[in-house]
Amino acid sequence: MTTAGLEGLIAGRTAIATVGKAGAGLTYRGYRIEDLAEHSTFEEVAYLLIYNQLPNEEQLTAYKKRLTEMQEPPSELKTVLEQLPATAHPMDVLRTGCSVLGSLESDGEGGRTQAAIADRLIASFGSMLLYWYRFKNRGERIETNTGEDTIAGHFLRLLTDAEPEPLKKRALDVSLILYAEHEFNASTFAARVVTSTLADIYSAVAAAIGALRGPLHGGANEAAMELVSQFDSPAVAEKGILQMLAAKRLIMGFGHRVYKNGDPRSAIVKSWAQRMAEESGNTDLYDIFERVEQVMMREKGMHTNLDFFAATAYHLCGIPTQMFTPVFVISRTSGWAAHVIEQRSDNRLIRPLAEYTGPEPRDYVQLSER
Repeated sequence: MTTAGLEGLIAGRTAIATVGKAGAGLTYRGYRIEDLAEHSTFEEVAYLLIYNQLPNEEQLTAYKKRLTEMQEPPSELKTVLEQLPATAHPMDVLRTGCSVLGSLESDGEGGRTQAAIADRLIASFGSMLLYWYRFKNRGERIETNTGEDTIAGHFLRLLTDAEPEPLKKRALDVSLILYAEHEFNASTFAARVVTSTLADIYSAVAAAIGALRGPLHGGANEAAMELVSQFDSPAVAEKGILQMLAAKRLIMGFGHRVYKNGDPRSAIVKSWAQRMAEESGNTDLYDIFERVEQVMMREKGMHTNLDFFAATAYHLCGIPTQMFTPVFVISRTSGWAAHVIEQRSDNRLIRPLAEYTGPEPRDYVQLSER
């Protein structure tokens, strides 16, 4: 049996997450995403995914302290980041940073476990990205150890060089929870394929970043922001979307390969985007996003996915559009790591078969006779 894109095929077993399962929806190790988004923090969720349990208060305090101590990248890595051009896509910066860190702090050396390396990447990816960004845009060589004990707070402080606003920090924190894990998506499956060869975790994460770099997997939040930025009012947006639909153009941020009746994460991030817009006293951008959502549902019956209103939330947090998908990386590294650890625990080389559609066997023709 063959199927395009492996759609509908079961390619392995996992105890990490359910995605769209009847009666369960989206869960991380059995916990409903709605409950985690309302009551938890990203640090708790990362611990849950990587260490297979929710931390107690003492464990969470120790974990946050450990992540804080891991914020600063090595000086050699900073030197490499300074050599990357200002025109580089931030996803390429993270992919490079991951590879360089893997050369400096090798998997297995010094007792480094896959879990410890995952923590290091989660803690320092934001530092890598914003060190490069501020060096290239402002000529600053910044200290990246902010002392912030949350990933969201750390990122926003490095970005703005100011105390993060509580509402923005919590909105970003919730988005990190929502992006943390999603079963056998393209980037996670890429990480598992690489891991199945017994490659190191840095190689698996770099491969996952590469897969997420593609616009059909990651980047929909960036594309949604770029789309909506073309319109200056809900009415103009409606007209523009109708024209795009008539021209059969792809509109990013809608539909999902798994969720046919709506992405359960979308309503959560939408509520945070709306709250930030209302508290800012300017709902113009949010109103345009909402009108696009309404038009797509009316005309095509298509629901938004997480990426659509995440774009609104990230923009209202002051995050540059090209950093939307890298923020996804910071979060999803926790899920990727969980899958790397799970794959290694019961490994078998992932090597599917292919249905051949080329020519039948034929005789070789000498060059002089062609």
